[in-house]
Amino acid sequence: MPLKDRKRIVARIQALRTEPRPPGCEKLSGEEKYRLRQGNYRVLYEVVDRERRVTVVRIANRRDAYR
Repeated sequence: MPLKDRKRIVARIQALRTEPRPPGCEKLSGEEKYRLRQGNYRVLYEVVDRERRVTVVRIANRRDAYR
């Protein structure tokens, strides 16, 4: 993964602290997980509102993210 993409992904993940469901995120069907797109990469994460917790489940290239 190129450094430029890594920096952007880290920035997107850090932004989840203040807004766990930012514009552009999508809820995955059949699961309590969300997806963020960053270039060719996907960040899959889950939100537990009552605990105020966001857990990153997976960061992967878009072709491998859902396997």
